[in-house]
Amino acid sequence: MPLDQVITDFPGFKILDVLGQNFLKIKVSFEGVVFCPHCNSESLRKKDTFWRKVRHICLGNRLSELQIKTHKFLCKSCGRYFNQRFPGVLPYMRATEPFRQDVFQRHHDGITRKKLAENMELGQATIERWYKDFVKLEDKKFDRSLCPRVLGIDEHFFTKKKGYATTLADLSKSRVFDVTLGRSEKSLKGYLSRLRGKDNVRVVLMDMSETYRSIVKKHFPQALIVADRFHVVRLVNQRFLETWKLLDPERRKNRGLLSLMRRHEHNLSLDQHKRLRAYLKSVPGLESIYDFKQDLMGLVIMKKQKRKRCLVLAKEFLSCIEQLKNSGFEPLKSLGETLDRWKNEIARMWRFTKTNSITEGLHNKMEMISRRAFGFRNFQNYRLRVRALCG
Repeated sequence: MPLDQVITDFPGFKILDVLGQNFLKIKVSFEGVVFCPHCNSESLRKKDTFWRKVRHICLGNRLSELQIKTHKFLCKSCGRYFNQRFPGVLPYMRATEPFRQDVFQRHHDGITRKKLAENMELGQATIERWYKDFVKLEDKKFDRSLCPRVLGIDEHFFTKKKGYATTLADLSKSRVFDVTLGRSEKSLKGYLSRLRGKDNVRVVLMDMSETYRSIVKKHFPQALIVADRFHVVRLVNQRFLETWKLLDPERRKNRGLLSLMRRHEHNLSLDQHKRLRAYLKSVPGLESIYDFKQDLMGLVIMKKQKRKRCLVLAKEFLSCIEQLKNSGFEPLKSLGETLDRWKNEIARMWRFTKTNSITEGLHNKMEMISRRAFGFRNFQNYRLRVRALCG
């Protein structure tokens, strides 16, 4: 590759002179084909010559500037005047695209605008403007004309003033589809009514939120709702621990026993299993409740089951629900009523393997974006960055 192209990073440029030490001023001329940007004609007449100065990428640790010999032309075909255009430099821009991309990447990697402005000898407003330009370009790479077939819905906190926002995630591609402000049916109604391709959605994953379930049934009529396995397991554990507190409030505070009670039985070592069993027998009624909880957990965590197997599991699951609803303990009775309301969505977990953990992971990325910006006031700026950088 010619040395001129290595330094300038573009074809067709010839280096005329290099001046300066800490700040390099590279004088270049363009020897490529020049044509009219309006009619693509090459029949041109040179009218004037001047030097165009644009910032360029750092060479080593030294800042650089391209001083390009530029001509003003008259097109003989369409009769229009224009200034010469160059590859890698957009019209009216005072920096090359590789330099703007470098500034964008440095700011995205965590360097503050103030520090970057000092190092690059730029204005902070310029850095912010360039960053938004590249974020918009990243956002345009993804096609959002249709909703994804597998959709994850969850909420996350935005600001104290504006409250919560709802995340729509494309679980098949593990990326954010869109973010909108609000989490109630009233606040989401306008956005969902304008959303295109809703009939394309086949599966929607969510936590056990009655609000989101009613929204999905109304706006995504072709979709099957699947409960998130993590939230179901957490709910069962919470209600069991509340029941344990009623039976033995003192030893419920023991962290060692709490750790053993929370785990699945197959994750316990032989010594842990013996110690736990000895404790369960010392509290009347607790061992039978624990065994029932383990059986219920075994049903909940199953996945990749065939259709015939699901019919057998459904009978066992309905039997567990009835036992919970007839329980004398209020936490277990509440658990039975909740599982009964969500029995269809929970049963679909046996066939569908994906979970909403993808959406939760995207929330971590979104939180880092917000921290890097020291928070957002404008939700549209936040939405644009999330769609581009978590897409």
